[in-house]
Amino acid sequence: MYKNLNPFTIISAAAISVAILFFVSSSFAQALDAQTLGAQALGEPDEEGFVTIFNGIDLTGWDANPEIWSVEDGVLIGQSPRGEPYDRQDYIYWAVAEPGDFVLRLQYRLTGRGANSGIQFRSERRPNWNCYGYQADIEEGPQWTGCLFHHSRGGIVMRGYMGTIRADGTAEMKRFADPARLAQSYTTVGEWNEYEIIAIGSLIVLKINGKVMCIVNDQHERAARSGVIAFQMHPGPPMKVEFKNVRIKILD
Repeated sequence: MYKNLNPFTIISAAAISVAILFFVSSSFAQALDAQTLGAQALGEPDEEGFVTIFNGIDLTGWDANPEIWSVEDGVLIGQSPRGEPYDRQDYIYWAVAEPGDFVLRLQYRLTGRGANSGIQFRSERRPNWNCYGYQADIEEGPQWTGCLFHHSRGGIVMRGYMGTIRADGTAEMKRFADPARLAQSYTTVGEWNEYEIIAIGSLIVLKINGKVMCIVNDQHERAARSGVIAFQMHPGPPMKVEFKNVRIKILD
């Protein structure tokens, strides 16, 4: 199991939140503006510096398998074809930029027993609509929502934990909240939840409905510092995954 931590190794969740607010509001934090987005710009930054990257009308700025992904009533939808089980990963990629430091906010909803999804970031595109890298996890089940997952490293930090990953891959973890109680702050299927991903250097924080789910200081020698953002439809039983109000504030 995880070792006890030196108190100087990982600071408290409250202190992390204060640090995040400082970085995001300081002169270091510069939003991606319409000029940077170029032809794909979907509007001027709002008062907090966030730019909408899904227009709610079509897949402008996104790259996807049209058999799986579509837009309806302002919602980006990934759905099992013909309502049958699906046997492979399928991602939709934001094709405009590959950000490093950013804050991403969106709403998501799952439908279907065994529904499973995730939000890729600082990731790599792979053939056949696949993806590799960090994932802010989402599922209908009780284990993975709010955890930081990686395709080759598994669960990097689980819900309710904060951790430091050293360059050699060794880790120190400390529980800051009860994972089961955190799970009570979101719904698993049928209703909308808001996900927030904060990535600043080696610091990654995942929040759902305003609650911190996990925190990691990932100093691993292979940790990516930039890459694609993508949404997943996981292989499995018939399901539907939905996303809307997708906004990003790029800090680097």
